[in-house]
Amino acid sequence: MNTNYHAKYFAHELLRRHAANHIGKLSMSLFDACVDLNPHQVEAALFAFRSPLSKGVLLADEVGLGKTIEAGLVLCQYWAERRRNLLVICPASLRKQWSMELQEKFNLPSLILESKNYREALKQGIDNPFQQAPIIITSYNFANRHKNEIRLVSWDLVVIDEAHNLRNVYKTGNKIGQGIRWAVEDSKKLLLTATPLQNSLLELYGLSTLIDDHLFGSLAAFRTQYVHEGDLAGLKIRLQKFCHRTLRRQVLEYIKYTERKAITRPFRPTDREQELYQAISSFLQREDTYAIPSRQRELTTLILRKLLASSSLAVAGTLETIKQRLEKILAEVTENDQGHTNNPLATLLDVDQLIEEDELTGDILEEDDDGEEEPIGTEESESRPGKIDVQKLKREIDELTKYIAWARSIEVDTKSKTLLQSLEIGFHELEKMGAQRKALIFTESRRTQDYLYQFLSANGYQDKIVLFNGTNTDPVSKAIYAEWLQQNQGTDRISGSRTADQRAALVEYFRDRAEIMIATESAAEGVNLQFCSLVVNYDLPWNPQRIEQRIGRCHRYGQRHDVVVINFLNERNEADQRVYELLQEKFNLFNGVLGASDEVLGSIESGVDFKRRILSIYQQCRTPQEIEAAFKALQDEMEQTIKSRLEDTRKMLLENFDEDVHQRLKLQHDEARRQLDRFSQIFWNLTKNILARQATFNDQTLEFELKNSPGSAIPEGKYYLYQRRGLQENQPALSDQATRAQRGFLYRLSHPLGEYVLQEAKNRPTPTAELTFNISDHPVKISVVENLKGQRGYLTLTKLSIETFEREEYLLFNAITDEGKVLDQEICEKLFQCRAEVAPLGEIPAPYQAMLKREAAHYAAATINRVLEESNRAFQEERDRLEKWADDLVLAAEKELKETKAKIKALNRQSRLATSTEEQHQIQVKLQELTKLQRRQRQRIFEVEDEILEKRDELIQSLGKRLRQRTEQETLFTIRWVVR
Repeated sequence: MNTNYHAKYFAHELLRRHAANHIGKLSMSLFDACVDLNPHQVEAALFAFRSPLSKGVLLADEVGLGKTIEAGLVLCQYWAERRRNLLVICPASLRKQWSMELQEKFNLPSLILESKNYREALKQGIDNPFQQAPIIITSYNFANRHKNEIRLVSWDLVVIDEAHNLRNVYKTGNKIGQGIRWAVEDSKKLLLTATPLQNSLLELYGLSTLIDDHLFGSLAAFRTQYVHEGDLAGLKIRLQKFCHRTLRRQVLEYIKYTERKAITRPFRPTDREQELYQAISSFLQREDTYAIPSRQRELTTLILRKLLASSSLAVAGTLETIKQRLEKILAEVTENDQGHTNNPLATLLDVDQLIEEDELTGDILEEDDDGEEEPIGTEESESRPGKIDVQKLKREIDELTKYIAWARSIEVDTKSKTLLQSLEIGFHELEKMGAQRKALIFTESRRTQDYLYQFLSANGYQDKIVLFNGTNTDPVSKAIYAEWLQQNQGTDRISGSRTADQRAALVEYFRDRAEIMIATESAAEGVNLQFCSLVVNYDLPWNPQRIEQRIGRCHRYGQRHDVVVINFLNERNEADQRVYELLQEKFNLFNGVLGASDEVLGSIESGVDFKRRILSIYQQCRTPQEIEAAFKALQDEMEQTIKSRLEDTRKMLLENFDEDVHQRLKLQHDEARRQLDRFSQIFWNLTKNILARQATFNDQTLEFELKNSPGSAIPEGKYYLYQRRGLQENQPALSDQATRAQRGFLYRLSHPLGEYVLQEAKNRPTPTAELTFNISDHPVKISVVENLKGQRGYLTLTKLSIETFEREEYLLFNAITDEGKVLDQEICEKLFQCRAEVAPLGEIPAPYQAMLKREAAHYAAATINRVLEESNRAFQEERDRLEKWADDLVLAAEKELKETKAKIKALNRQSRLATSTEEQHQIQVKLQELTKLQRRQRQRIFEVEDEILEKRDELIQSLGKRLRQRTEQETLFTIRWVVR
């Protein structure tokens, strides 16, 4: 690739838009992605592009197979094609994770839109803050709140993550789901969920309406066909048009998952610790206290219960906050002779403060979209000043003072001593496996985190610990971040986001220098710690999803070693033991290859409110017998819920035959590798051509140093290509990327330098000339070019753009020999793999010009016809879908008529058997009513048929208008070729 003609051809080849069903459709996203992709992810991304007419698809791969990567590939391709109105709607707790994944793995800019920056955007004069350049990420609640603004944007793609949360959108009470559906109904959607079917087939109907109201008919029609009549085979056929699912067992050839090894470490609190626990527990079980307002009892008790199980210092700190509030109330009441407080909100706790002080995120509160809550104290019963019992208030303050002093007097508890022993046991297991000496310790309390840092530092781990939490404002974390900034100055590793960069700095410090990371729940979201193989649950959440997220930070695709999971078990707490038993035996969280299944996690998510049921048991049960009975009832309910998952139905509808999947993935794997290898080689050689005078290149390491920048936005320095280990190998996508960061800038198509190279190559002058291709010195034998040695001829390269439902681009070679023999496309492509020398050329003889023009017209016509056939296939598929939708609606109306006929028939039979005039009269009255209803229903069927057919024809007509074909042809260059 040494001439302007090579450069122009290959630049257009890198940037052209492929057909939706071709692996080349993902060329740019596959290349730009900094992740070692698996064939099932490539297949899922291609499925999302399969029909230009559909309003979207549902990607439903099992847990752990990388649905975020699949969606990222699709977003990346849209971005590369300059279709950049992109929106991600997800649970609030996943917003940061999405932003980091898009940046780290796909180099895609994003903006988490929430109340604060939404208001700032309005102040800056942005009329619609959703209409901004980066990919917009927002939560369900925020999206629903601003559904009008979202609807005004012409979105190229909307991704809805954890879409099963909106599965009941068809119900009138589901305001958030209905708001989101309305806001994005005209946009293309990509739904992600591992659990598309949990309780009822109607959930599939709900998810389908999020994509398109015309995938099925009405709810009544869906019930008739698939719930009552059970046409599962027919339902599967229709699901396969918009739902794609891959199972873990189908991809084990490509993904080698490691095991989880659980170690339970029992500890026995001292009598003093146990007495403190029982005293505070009894206090929490009292129903009438000023310390815990009745309106906030459940949430406050949940917080204190979790802190009580975490550490004595954690619960002491929170009790101190509660005590200070009571002291303020006492001071105000003392000033008021009537014994009232003039502040109607004084009796309420600032729960946000309790959560913020200890960083109790995730498991404690279902996070709102931006942390805002409705103003408290608005109810009439809580808005009037209340009579305060001063003596009772003082007794509570004294009681809390006693508990605080008691808790703080326990400087080192039994649990933390057990942690020291557990770490050595865990590290010994890692040593046997050959894994790094790294431990990730999770605690639910920020205060416990600080305590453990001091304790472990004083017991052999000084300077070997890094903290990870929501703020990371401690001096050590600040120093680590400052050092990281200095080391990475001048590279693109610095994103400009302090939060994201500081998290990256702490993770790298843990990977490279520390042995222990003590993390709060924030580390369970969006952080890849697969270099660590030891997870310690110092505090165990009651939410199985949270536990799975924690372990998933280390036990994930790319982990090379088995992961050891250490859990603590209080031998003196009956309820703690039963909670652990449920999590271990029923959820299978800690052992095995894959952890908890999506069926189990999904069933708990949709059925049993696990953590609140556990809290209820702690609060209400006082004897071992009561605890045993309550847990047995909960277990029975869980098992019944899980068993009612419609397991056979799910398999029937959502699983494919292993043989089919295996063969499909193998083909996808081989084709994707070929495409990537070719794409990478072209981009590298093109860069060498364009930057030949401005950079020095190392072909072995695929690195180069830019010495003279072509523009102010392009920094000089070292650049390198991301080198994949291969699609099938089980190696981490980013495991060594950070260590290679010192090599400089990651070179991608989307990097400003990459964009400059492509644009410069496209703009290179390519007048008619003679190119002499040298096959004799080519390092690799190319037989079809060898056969042309000594021959000459003429060649034209044309760019053909075809726009039907979507734009597709083709590069068409047309070449002939001097003898008039036509060369095919493949030979021409091979020809341009050889170096060439350029010489000036006069005008091409007219006969050859005519022959090239004629061949180009034939080739273009054949290509256009092929594209038109594919467009017609897509059109016919959509037409068939609309026909089925119309049939569904008619079917529902006919079913009502059928039921009425059956009732009339039954009443006629009853009439013949009537024994009294009165009974006969009543039957005749009912028959008259039903006969009138029957006539109305018959008329309604005719009306419905007319309405439906009119609507169907209207939809089909609108599709037909989009089918109109537009083509453009651009001659990129014409040359005389010679092969020597």
